[in-house]
Amino acid sequence: MNLRKYFIMGSQNCDRKPEDILEEAAKAGITAFQFREKGEGSLTGKEKLALGQRLRDICARHNVLFFVNDDLDLVEPLEADGLHIGQDDMPLEKAREIYPDKKIGLSVSNQAEVDNSPVHLADYLGAGSVFATSSKDDAEQAVGLEWIKSLRQQYPDIPIVGIGGITEKNAASVIKAGADGVAVISAITKTDNIERAVKSLS
Repeated sequence: MNLRKYFIMGSQNCDRKPEDILEEAAKAGITAFQFREKGEGSLTGKEKLALGQRLRDICARHNVLFFVNDDLDLVEPLEADGLHIGQDDMPLEKAREIYPDKKIGLSVSNQAEVDNSPVHLADYLGAGSVFATSSKDDAEQAVGLEWIKSLRQQYPDIPIVGIGGITEKNAASVIKAGADGVAVISAITKTDNIERAVKSLS
């Protein structure tokens, strides 16, 4: 499971066609994609499903892992490789019960959340917000690189993906702190050079 360059996006993050952005990002070398159609201005119902299918097809063509963000009703129709759940979503135990064979990621932003979560059931941890971010309305306060280091010490064998405020300039520091990958939204959706942005996330 390659989570090295993990791109998260929904139509609400885009100033142009999401398909065009994902196609460029996939060609540039992202390794995982999370369909997160959530928040103000996002699609619902059939439109959401249709966009998900178009994005899923792009990922399939480029061998990019495809995750859905806590939309359990999209996992099967989109033939997702996995799903990502936050602390306020369906309990991880329930998600694992429903999808025993899917990759499941869990968001953790502080030690209390880790202590109260069945981390052993997760395939990877999304850790953050590492830096301050404006992409998500519900993002936790920035926890810094120390949080990545702490998680890595506690869980030497579970993949960790840093998320929150990660840019071309600071991505390397997140990997150096112990993360297996970095997850970004605006670093790709808001850049005028997607190829350069993806290549620099290392």
